[in-house]
Amino acid sequence: MMWLLLAFLSAVLLGFYDVFKKKSLHANAVIPVLLLNTLFSSLIFLPFIISSAQGWLTEDSLFFTHSYGWAEHRYILLKSVIVLCSWLCGYFGMKNLPITIVGPINATRPVMVLIGALTFLGEHLNLWQWVGVTIAIISFYLMSRSGKKEGIDFKHNKWIALVVLANVFGAISGLYDRYLMAPVPTGVGLDKMAVQSWYNIYQFFMMLIMLLVLWFPHRKKTTPFHWDWCIILISVFLSAADFVYFYALSQDEAMISIVSMIRRGSVVVSFLFGAMLFHEKNLRAKLFDLALVLLSMLFLFIGSR
Repeated sequence: MMWLLLAFLSAVLLGFYDVFKKKSLHANAVIPVLLLNTLFSSLIFLPFIISSAQGWLTEDSLFFTHSYGWAEHRYILLKSVIVLCSWLCGYFGMKNLPITIVGPINATRPVMVLIGALTFLGEHLNLWQWVGVTIAIISFYLMSRSGKKEGIDFKHNKWIALVVLANVFGAISGLYDRYLMAPVPTGVGLDKMAVQSWYNIYQFFMMLIMLLVLWFPHRKKTTPFHWDWCIILISVFLSAADFVYFYALSQDEAMISIVSMIRRGSVVVSFLFGAMLFHEKNLRAKLFDLALVLLSMLFLFIGSR
């Protein structure tokens, strides 16, 4: 079950990614931080693209990146748009909310993946999965009560809405990833390295346009940008987490529903750092909410085996 171990490793890396993201966004402009994230992520994978094109890397190499034409790249471009929508919503939400609130909300994403599979892929939920979905809904309600103690109204808070929207796009991206990696004729059959490499590059150019059009002309009227070394760590840990994630999905026996659930275990890392590093409040109530989220993931895991 190599893909299961890879999913757990991706979850740990993703947890540190969330922590560095929160640190980098503190009193900082979101769009430049996201632009630099896509830039550094692109630079990480650019050598693999060049080395593969020049024949320095062979096809049996773990880092070999296939060259594709427009017929394949259009699928990767759509992936870039979906992920960028998720990141934009998620970054703004993360900047303006406690990480101990954002983490548990993000952990409900597997429920959205299952609902998406139920709606669009014709899958059916069993009793275990329905119990997991129900517990996740209850935990979300309890999270809203915990948030009210910090002046966060889930119903009327735009940052909460953005985090939820980020998870919707993230769930769509997860379902789409499985389609991209699945062999023809059930999927597109794309190389995992090509998808990860090029979707970062496409995102960089999209973010560059956004920075020049939306942020740069109004930079003196909005939150200023300041450099933080954690920005580089965002790219490093995200690239590593996604590389392991895509490698897990490339395994024939991998199940996107289970991989998605395990990756949401990253909330444990982000929650611990939220308590120790950011000294966030109301941790006892949030810990109970987190426990319910993890319990819902357990039921979903059992039901998806």
